[in-house]
Amino acid sequence: MRILILGSSLRGLADAARISLAAGTDVLMYDTESPEPPTDLEGRVTVLPSEWHPDYLKGVDRVITSPWFAEVNPPISDAIARGVEVITEAGFGLEHMDAPFVAVTGTNGKTTVTELVTDMLVASDVRAEGGGNLGSPISGMADTDAEVLVLELSSYQLRFLGGAVPTAAALLNIAPDHLDWHGTFERYVEAKARIFLGMDQNSVLAYNADDPVVVSAVSSAECMLVPCSGTTIPSNGNGVEGKRIFIDGQEFASPTDDPSFLFDLVAAGTVALAVGASTGGVRHGITSFRPGAHRRQIVETDDGIVWIDDSKATNPHATLAAVSAHAPVVLLAGGQNKGLDLSPIGSLEGVTNLIAFGEAGPAICHATRIPATIVESLADAVNMARTLAGSGDTVLLSPGCASFDEFSSYAERGDAFQRLVKQTEGTAA
Repeated sequence: MRILILGSSLRGLADAARISLAAGTDVLMYDTESPEPPTDLEGRVTVLPSEWHPDYLKGVDRVITSPWFAEVNPPISDAIARGVEVITEAGFGLEHMDAPFVAVTGTNGKTTVTELVTDMLVASDVRAEGGGNLGSPISGMADTDAEVLVLELSSYQLRFLGGAVPTAAALLNIAPDHLDWHGTFERYVEAKARIFLGMDQNSVLAYNADDPVVVSAVSSAECMLVPCSGTTIPSNGNGVEGKRIFIDGQEFASPTDDPSFLFDLVAAGTVALAVGASTGGVRHGITSFRPGAHRRQIVETDDGIVWIDDSKATNPHATLAAVSAHAPVVLLAGGQNKGLDLSPIGSLEGVTNLIAFGEAGPAICHATRIPATIVESLADAVNMARTLAGSGDTVLLSPGCASFDEFSSYAERGDAFQRLVKQTEGTAA
């Protein structure tokens, strides 16, 4: 057997190589830059030149791919055209795992729900471990003693997941994102819908009853469907009424008024109960819930102005949710586009002023119906917000774009925003 690994820098791919070598498999490695495999793999794998050629696929039985290789790019498209099986590192890792797993996906909220489910299970004395797109690569979790794995799976990972089938899953929302990777929105939706392939009536799928794309996608599912909502209680489902959360007939006090976070709590509780969490464990997860870093995080209240860091919002759908939760706001949006239509940001109700920064600034402000200003950098945006906002206003950083034009990650962008906010006006300038 011969496999080709696309990508060499991610930990999970090195683990996949080790597993394959231990099974006596011939391993090739390719990357767009000259790969440098870990020291223990030197001389044991064949490193291919960095200029791609379809002949690299000769004799290859399987391709294990990094998420950095888009399905529209030649290494993947050539493999598909030749009939070579393609599987992600996540799918490969799951083939070597014995523990049942929970799968969580959606355009937004994946990390929050994955962490919540894990916390609820641990609080129920279930040995649970989170991983996937969040935390540990799955191929590196082979030695885990977890009773349940809780895995955040991106559309990249789901697109070529293989035959792994979760015991329970959550499909949170679907809105245009990563179209530069998938090519079309239809392909993106198809990738997300793969989360429930193979699930039967013994498996539970929690889904967003308020998202029409999700509702349409799950219509073909053959598993037990549980509709969930952060604003109401769907028929035969779980949701919210007043300041109370209702999950599988159990009632919980709500720790937040934010509809998006309420939905996350409902979906997480639904899935956690399906895989062995106790009511007490779910209650603990709900009452102790706090949004993660850079997720609508209040940074400071200065001169009556509330500054909120939502740098994690890397698509317009996430920005819409943040604006809805905090309106009216002075909105800071921008960064690097991911092939998305950014025009909805320029027409969001609840935005009193729009400050657009970075590469995507002009696209965001194209045909805007909101008072708007284009600036070059995040620092410029913060300084402009200081001139526009007054006591009683909320300044919201919710970029709706990736960070890679100016920063290495959304976290670095959020940290920079927080530093800028905490400086005096003169220092920030």
